[in-house]
Amino acid sequence: ETGIAIYDDEKGLLANQLYSQVKLHADYGGVVPELASRDHVRKTVPLIQAALKESGLTAKNIDAVAYTA
Repeated sequence: ETGIAIYDDEKGLLANQLYSQVKLHADYGGVVPELASRDHVRKTVPLIQAALKESGLTAKNIDAVAYTA
């Protein structure tokens, strides 16, 4: 999965976008790390753009970024 969320400490969750890789890996019976990595890279920017649109914010409004790998 690739997920992007925008959270405001006063207003709470402003946006949540999620892309599933289940179909990508279905034929392999499990996660293929190289395919997963490429797919994360391919989907990250579009998900950020969608989350910003959903929240009504721009990148300039973002104060911090957190991620897991």
